[in-house]
Amino acid sequence: MGSARTARIFISTGEVSGDLQGSLLIEALYRQAAQQNLSLEILALGGDRMAAAGAKLVGNTLGIGSVGIFEALPYILPSLRIQKLAKQTLLEQPPDLAVLIDYMNPNMVMGQFLKSQMPQVPVVYYIAPQQWVWGFSEQDTQRMVRNSDQMLAIFPEEAKYYREHGANVEWVGHPLLDRFPHPPDRAAARAQLGLDPDRPVVVLLPASRQQEVRYLMPRLFQAARRLQDYRPDIEFLIPASSEYFQPILRQAIADYSLQGRVIESGRRLAIAAADLALTKSGTANLEIALMNVPQVVVYRLNPVSAWVAHHLLKISLPFISPVNLVEMKPVVPELIQWQMTPEAVCARALDLLDNPASRQRMLAGYASMRQALGEPGVCDRSAAKILSLLPATVS
Repeated sequence: MGSARTARIFISTGEVSGDLQGSLLIEALYRQAAQQNLSLEILALGGDRMAAAGAKLVGNTLGIGSVGIFEALPYILPSLRIQKLAKQTLLEQPPDLAVLIDYMNPNMVMGQFLKSQMPQVPVVYYIAPQQWVWGFSEQDTQRMVRNSDQMLAIFPEEAKYYREHGANVEWVGHPLLDRFPHPPDRAAARAQLGLDPDRPVVVLLPASRQQEVRYLMPRLFQAARRLQDYRPDIEFLIPASSEYFQPILRQAIADYSLQGRVIESGRRLAIAAADLALTKSGTANLEIALMNVPQVVVYRLNPVSAWVAHHLLKISLPFISPVNLVEMKPVVPELIQWQMTPEAVCARALDLLDNPASRQRMLAGYASMRQALGEPGVCDRSAAKILSLLPATVS
C-alpha cells in the first residue's frame, strides 16, 4: 500500500444540535477516509463533541446560538469575532473542501466568503437550514444554493424544496437513525439509573440556549409542578445539556419543589428510562421519537420577537418539531408561545400518561416517521459522498 494522501476539510456549524451532527459526521469521515488510505485534517467551527471526534476547533460556537430577532442581538459581536478568526485561519490554511451544517446566517456569510475567496474549494451544505419550513426569504434560499456545490438533505421535503430551487441535492436520510437503530431497553435504563421499575418517570428538556432559561424554562417547570400535584408519585429526570445549566436546573428543582434530579451526563439514558418527555422543540424531539418515548413539545420566544414574527412578518408555520416535519403531519403536540401555558402542558402530559390510546397513536406515528427517515448508515453514506467531491489534486 502506498503512502496515505492528505486532505484538509473545514466544517462550520453552531449550537448543541450542530455540534452533535458535526461530531457524527467527523467520525464517519475518519472511517471512510481510512478505507481510502486517506489522511484527514479537520478544522472546525463547532463545539466540544466535534473536538472529541477529532476536529481542531478554530472557534467554539456552542454558546452563541439563538432563536428570535431580539434574542440574537447579544451574539452578533461574538459571532463576528469568531467568523473573522475562521476566515483568517482559512486564508492561512486553505481547505481542500468545506462542509456547512445548518447555522443559517453565519453559514451564509461563510459560504459567500468561500466562494468569493476560494472558488476552487468545493462547498457541501449538509443539513441545510429549514427554509422549506420557515420560508423567510427566497433570496436567502438562492444564496445558499448558489454558494453550494452539493447539498445533502436529511428530510425528503428538504431535498424536494432545494431541488426545485436549482440545487444539486441528494437525500441521504437522517443521521440520528445511526444512533438509534432500535428503541432502547427501558427496564435496563431504569436499573442503571437506580429507578423504581414501576414508578412513573418524566424527563424534562427545558434549555440548551441561554434565552430558553428566561422565556421557556419557568413555564415548563410550572407545568411539571402542576403535573406533580396531580400525580405525586412522578419522578423527574432533568438532563443538563452543558455544565453551565447544571446549577440553574438544580435551583429550579428546589424553587418548584420537584421530586427529581439533574442528570449531569447520560441524556440518552434518562430519556430511555422515561414514560414521557416534556421538551423544547429541537433535534432532541427526533431522538425521543426514535427511542419510542411519548412527548409534549413546547417553545417560547421573547414576547416582542413573537409579536413581530406573527403580526409584522406574518410568519405562519405548519409545524416546528422535526418529528412533525418528517411527514408534515401532527405526530406530537406542539404548544408554542401563547399556547404554552402550564395548564395546557399538564393536560397533554396527563393524557399521554393515563390514556393508552393516545400513547399508541403517537407510537404508531413514530413508526411511520422512522420509515420515512430512510435507512441507517446515513453518516457513512454522507461522508463517502463528501470525500468523493475532493479535488483530484489532493495528494
